[in-house]
Amino acid sequence: MVSIFLVEDERLARESIRDNIDWESHHVKFLGEASDGELALPMILEQKPDIVLTDVKMPFMDGLELSEIVKERLPDTKIIIISGHDEFEYARNAIALGVSEYLLKPIASDGITS
Repeated sequence: MVSIFLVEDERLARESIRDNIDWESHHVKFLGEASDGELALPMILEQKPDIVLTDVKMPFMDGLELSEIVKERLPDTKIIIISGHDEFEYARNAIALGVSEYLLKPIASDGITS
């Protein structure tokens, strides 16, 4: 079973992703969630998820900063960026960090689970 950790500052978006996907039917263990990268980082380092699903624009520590640290400390962890920003610079930076996917909001559950 693959494990995932969610980082999203918008409460409704975070709850929607958490609650509207049948994680078990996709053989995914939902490990937890955080509202920004600063809160998420110690939990991610402790739980070592297979996948980190993170928003790009968040207060305190954004998704790109978080991705850089996670890729450095947990190089086998896949990063999926979710963003409402269709800007090339964000995508270019994400690719440079080695993220696995860059999904634009709003996203359907099959966009995450496929």
